[in-house]
Amino acid sequence: MRSTATPNLLQPLPPISISPRNPSLLAHNSLSNLPKRTLDITCASKRSPDDYHATLKTLNSRGRRPRKSLGQHYMLNAEINEQLVASANVEEGDLVLEIGPGTGSLTNVLIDAGAIVLAIEKDAHMAALVRERFADTNRFKVLQEDFIKCHIRSHMLSMLESMGSLSEKTRYAKVVANIPFNISTDVIKQLLPMGDIFSEIVLLLQDETALRLVESSLRTSEYRLINIFVNFYSDPEYKFKVPRSNFFPQPNVDAAVVKFKLKQAVDYPAVSSTKSFFSMVVSSLSTTCFETSSYCKEL
Repeated sequence: MRSTATPNLLQPLPPISISPRNPSLLAHNSLSNLPKRTLDITCASKRSPDDYHATLKTLNSRGRRPRKSLGQHYMLNAEINEQLVASANVEEGDLVLEIGPGTGSLTNVLIDAGAIVLAIEKDAHMAALVRERFADTNRFKVLQEDFIKCHIRSHMLSMLESMGSLSEKTRYAKVVANIPFNISTDVIKQLLPMGDIFSEIVLLLQDETALRLVESSLRTSEYRLINIFVNFYSDPEYKFKVPRSNFFPQPNVDAAVVKFKLKQAVDYPAVSSTKSFFSMVVSSLSTTCFETSSYCKEL
């Protein structure tokens, strides 16, 4: 059931019409048989129009430099964007949320795969850039907002309603995004409890964070509140590692792609109250636990 809108919510997005388009074969390029943690993707010798030189040319044409304050690191390898889309099994007609589209290189792959893309971009200049780039397609909308502060549920429900997907019991949206490392925890906290909206979330994260989220064990001191949160709401899977050389500017750490398959409410652990459960978890863990005080207040 759709929640009642408050006066502070943005107006619903107008309906969009869907024109037929052949889905990309990339969506069927599964990585499930590749070994975890050992697949390093490097820049290919043959570049597509959307990677290295095209990305730098686009930024230079607008006089833009990556902003450290926004954690901007642009992908230079188109093959990695293709692998991101393949990891989410994006198909014709899927509604996909993208966070921080940048120059639109990942957006372009998503649209080619048949997706309808809703992008959230905090940088007004980059929002204008991708709005202009995809002005000739009805499969793309960009909102110039801070993702951490925006009413993402309202936006997604509006889009799903305009597509007629709310009447389809098995039709959910997906998230595919190369997000700034400095907001990864906030993004995960906001999206994972939304199993009624999203079926899969594929994020490019800092490699150390990705490993900690997926591979921590209850028997080690590294198992923290965020791990319990992730496993409460999803089944996470480490997909592949992305060396730092694939980004501009080059960060100080490698990245990795993680896929979160979201659980439905009926599949959550049986607890009387989610808030009480996490409060109990916080009290039982060490005070050095990951973001204990602030995290608990937001649950």
